[in-house]
Amino acid sequence: MVKKFLIERRSWILLFLLIQFLFLFIAYIDLSIPFAPVLYIVFLSLIIFIVFLTVRYNKEAAFYKALQEWENSLDLSGITDAHSPFEKIVAESILEQTKNLKRTATENHLTLEQERDDLLSWIHEVKTPLTAMHLMIERLEDEKMKAQLTYEWLRIHLLLDQQLHEKRISFIENDLHIEKINLQTLIFKEIKNLQSWCIQKGIGFEVDLETEEILSDEKWLAFILRQLLTNAVKYSESSDIVIQSKVDFAHTVLEVKDFGRGIDAKDLPRIFDKGFTSTTHLDQAATGMGLYLAKKAATSLLIRIQVSSKPGTGTTFILTFPKSNDFVNLTSM
Repeated sequence: MVKKFLIERRSWILLFLLIQFLFLFIAYIDLSIPFAPVLYIVFLSLIIFIVFLTVRYNKEAAFYKALQEWENSLDLSGITDAHSPFEKIVAESILEQTKNLKRTATENHLTLEQERDDLLSWIHEVKTPLTAMHLMIERLEDEKMKAQLTYEWLRIHLLLDQQLHEKRISFIENDLHIEKINLQTLIFKEIKNLQSWCIQKGIGFEVDLETEEILSDEKWLAFILRQLLTNAVKYSESSDIVIQSKVDFAHTVLEVKDFGRGIDAKDLPRIFDKGFTSTTHLDQAATGMGLYLAKKAATSLLIRIQVSSKPGTGTTFILTFPKSNDFVNLTSM
């Protein structure tokens, strides 16, 4: 900050030094003017000028130091009060712009809240005709047509479900209810929802649970499992999907393993990124949101989610659940 202050005042400093040099030069060339007293006066002037610069630096730099350390938030409490006319101009300009930004941010927030509420309301309204449509499909006697329509219905249902949770995930902390959950019941329920799709693709499930009861939020855990199972079914063909649980160092570990096409090594670090699909396969129907949302939900539930895969051999997703006492801070929110 000292260097910047000197650079800012360099014209004044150079003018002062030039004047002092001029006094010395005149005393040097004019023999009628004693040189020693003039040199003494110049020396005293230099001392006074240095003291003056020090005082001005401490007074002026405080305001600009506060601006430099300001975190560019909309909170102006950390900015030192302005004193000089120029500082007041800067402070008033920042204050006015901050007010405008706050007003704009508030308006945008309200608009987004309204759009989110409207979309959530729309999704819930769409579920009613979807349920009726599913009942109508169940009454069909043509099994081939029934299977095709059920598959398309399921795709719409899963996309709406994903959209619903995408809008809810921003306030997931307010929506959590940690309780004991029967893991087997939850898994079987999600498998049943995918049953028609699995039958169409010739996919079965092998479930082996060493631990059947865990602590978590049922709605969001079901959503995470839904994304993993949907991915496993989507990228598998005529093979089983293995679901296992075990206890590892007091942590419950759940594995979802498929024997599908697998994930390329260069894609593995990016599969949880928002909007990422695949660099090796062109999936026109993929949104790149399922695993991203699953990862965010898992983080909020203190669940560590990992993946291992090899192209052509399949993919394994591993969920490591927290210990019971890890939920103390989470449930106190």
